Amino acid sequence: MAYSEELADRIEEVISEREQVVAKKMFGGVAWMVSGNMAVGVIGDRLKVRLEQEEAEAALGEQHVWPMDFTGKPMRGFVTVEPEGLDEDRDLERWVNAGADFAASLPAK
Repeated sequence: MAYSEELADRIEEVISEREQVVAKKMFGGVAWMVSGNMAVGVIGDRLKVRLEQEEAEAALGEQHVWPMDFTGKPMRGFVTVEPEGLDEDRDLERWVNAGADFAASLPAK
């Protein structure tokens, strides 16, 4: 599955300001790791965000946000943000920073 290079470039602009960030191809897309922990990723034209469990559950109440699901069973602590929820740079920045902040709070791998 291909991924949106435009969205990947926008993410890179936001997350590259942080330390210990590595982009890694996975899940047929690309993910950004902070200190070895997944923060955000792109599959197709959708943003995948890793959040603290309660934050992820709360995020599901927002427009354009869905559970991240590859196998028919949603992954806990991860959400998918549809392209319509990423039109504005400030919206993308909010999601990328939320994922990166959570990843940075975890023990480094």
